[in-house]
Amino acid sequence: MDKYFEGKRVLVTGGCQGIGKGIVLELWRLGANVVALSHQADNLNKLKNEYPSIEIACVDLCDWDKTRKVIDSLGVFDGLVNCAGFIYNQPFLECSPEIFAMTMDVNVKAILNVSQVIAKKMIANKIKGAIVNISSQTSMVWCIFKYKLANVCSSSALADLFRLLPLSSPHAAIKDHVAYASSKAAVDAMTRVMALELGPHGIRVNAINPTVILTELGRRAWADPVKAQNMLSKIPLGRFGEVHEAVNAIVFLLSDKASMINGVQLPVDGGFLAT
Repeated sequence: MDKYFEGKRVLVTGGCQGIGKGIVLELWRLGANVVALSHQADNLNKLKNEYPSIEIACVDLCDWDKTRKVIDSLGVFDGLVNCAGFIYNQPFLECSPEIFAMTMDVNVKAILNVSQVIAKKMIANKIKGAIVNISSQTSMVWCIFKYKLANVCSSSALADLFRLLPLSSPHAAIKDHVAYASSKAAVDAMTRVMALELGPHGIRVNAINPTVILTELGRRAWADPVKAQNMLSKIPLGRFGEVHEAVNAIVFLLSDKASMINGVQLPVDGGFLAT
């Protein structure tokens, strides 16, 4: 896998902190030509000072037109990681239109915008590229096609219908995540459509759906032992994820080791969705 990325050009949005920075540094270590994109100029400059060979680009992904211009100016890429994200937890009854709109702008519309520009250039240059979207376990109403209802149904037509009905797991929702979970469910749906439409051009599109990852933000957000234990009790491995564990999954999906994997949502959750 190490040699696969040598000379490959990869864009990482949200690339100056957290999982995004982790994937930027790992791809750089593997020999890729990496561009880290963010709206945080100070953090980008710190990254550039420490790793001069890493390219940086500063833009607010909520600005549709400016984002397209910046992405277009960066040239052609072999890979894209849509890692930029926004989260502000509110209960359903208190979720404001401003927070909902911001969440959708960063977590969903930005993926559409950036990916359109990148994918069009991949197609024009006949590049069989790979795109990885960062989703979340909060998006997943974990659907297992069960046959319990079908087995007791006397009507064959109804039995066939029940076989197609998904029954969700007990962990189908997480409190106070209405905007974030909705945005990540949209990311999952977009990933599948992208895979369907870009696959014929040799472009693979997948997503990872991580549990809590212990970035600096993640550690702060889950510092309350009571809050953390409530989530940890649902993870069979009994711990949250580390940045390198999310990064490893992303690198795999970008690489030729995943050459036949397209349109999947890969949980990186320690078994949360299995419980």
